[in-house]
Amino acid sequence: MTPTRTLEPYHSFTKAEWSKLRDGQPMTLTQADIERLRTLSDPISLEEAEEVYLPLTRLLSYYVEAIQGLHNVSTRFLNAPDHKVPFIIGVAGSVAVGKSTTARILQALLARWPSSPKVDLVTTDGFLYPNAVLAERGLMERKGFPESYDRPRFVQFLADIKSGHGEVRVPVYSHLVYDVVPGEEVVIDRPDILIVEGLNILQPGELPRTGNPILFASDFLDFSVYIDAEPEDLEAWFMERFFRLRDTAFRDPTSFFRRFAEMSQEEAGEFGRQVWRSINLPNLLDNVLPTRGRADLILKKGRDHLIEEVRLRRV
Repeated sequence: MTPTRTLEPYHSFTKAEWSKLRDGQPMTLTQADIERLRTLSDPISLEEAEEVYLPLTRLLSYYVEAIQGLHNVSTRFLNAPDHKVPFIIGVAGSVAVGKSTTARILQALLARWPSSPKVDLVTTDGFLYPNAVLAERGLMERKGFPESYDRPRFVQFLADIKSGHGEVRVPVYSHLVYDVVPGEEVVIDRPDILIVEGLNILQPGELPRTGNPILFASDFLDFSVYIDAEPEDLEAWFMERFFRLRDTAFRDPTSFFRRFAEMSQEEAGEFGRQVWRSINLPNLLDNVLPTRGRADLILKKGRDHLIEEVRLRRV
């Protein structure tokens, strides 16, 4: 009896193996840039950026060229007017895994390509429903879960970007006040590359039984990155970030979390762990982690927050 072969959809690389694929790509960032771009609890170094993100930007240059070539072929075939189609990169993963750092470093590196492309960055936080709406729907304790986002508006945003529309507006979310800021928007105007960072951007959603076509956010992504880590490590990083914020941003009188700065260390720790275990961990296990296998590239982090393995989807 012939043994069943398991189909492995990814090529796997150690960080050392992946680093060799840089193939002479020059580093255009400095240590000062890295310190400016990394988030509060992410210890990424210039060396890590060189080993992981330079090979990735080299790969992305090939993807961008291929997608542009496909678009040109389709335009000629349809005899349609040619217009610039932005290349969209999705960055997904758990709370506290380092999505923001990855997205910012990619943006900085891509913008410094010789062609000087326009690279914009959007987070899905702006597409959360305002707190008043979440409270009305009983969803304040499920903030960050798929149902807490205005998904139709997010999909429409991506559709407008892919259609080449100019001055597409994105709501602004403030982590200080923990809410969407009324009347504030960011304008995205025909970028060459758009990076979209968020928890649930790879989630396909439920297909209609009618078979009618339906669009998901992931349909608009040309390349996707999932940042992976063990749940217990994610909890430790979340708590580390929580305590750092407690000693800094939470002390701002306008902060939604001002009361946590006034708690004892023990009380604040207990509250932070409760938030992780009752909200962030269930969302990770039920909604975020199941999308990992849909990513084009998986960056697996170890306990020290540094990337240990890179997995690239087979073409």
